[in-house]
This record gives sequence, structure tokens and C-alpha cells, in this order.
Amino acid sequence: MKLRDIIILILKWLPTVAISIFYILNAVDKIIDSNQTEKVISNSSVMISTGIFLLVSVILFFYHKTMFIGTFLLSLYMTLIVFIHIYKDKPFEVAALIVISTIFACYIRNPKQFN
Repeated sequence: MKLRDIIILILKWLPTVAISIFYILNAVDKIIDSNQTEKVISNSSVMISTGIFLLVSVILFFYHKTMFIGTFLLSLYMTLIVFIHIYKDKPFEVAALIVISTIFACYIRNPKQFN
């Protein structure tokens, strides 16, 4: 591989890795600390299943053939979080940017599928 190809490969995967770190940390936090308070749903089993859902979605997001399913699931989750933040009068701009970043990371990795 040439240096140019390596740089292109790194730049394609960099947004995916960055956004996935956010989702993985969020999922691990929901699984380990499932008794979080001040949430819309404070049931520990719901928090654990949400964490598992996020981990499965990230795995689907990484695999090339299921990338769009993973992108859809992660974007759906964060869109619901945006609506919850709007409902609770919390800042929602960062959550909306995460939704956009998730879709953008998928587009960078495979732009031909968006046509």
C-alpha cells in the first residue's frame, strides 16, 4: 500500500472510530451504572437493555454489510435522545450533531450506497 492509500483509509475510518467511542462509553455506562436517576425511564433493566442495544448497534455499524442497519439504529437512538432533551428543556444541540456525525461517518465510508 502506498502512503496515500493508508492516509485515505485512516481518514475514512477516523470519524467512525471517534463516534463509536462515544456510543461504546455510553453503552458501558448504562450497563455498569444501570441505577441512574433523573432519566425518563429509570428502570435498571431498561438501562441494561439500552446499553446492550447500543453495543450491538455499534458492532453492526462497524461491519461493512450491516453498516446501514447500525447507522439507522444509532441514529434512531440519538434522535429519541434529542426529543427527550427537547422535552426536558435541556440543551439538545450536541445530541443533534451526534446524529448528523453518525450519518456522515457512514457516508464517508461508503458514499456509493447513498446514490
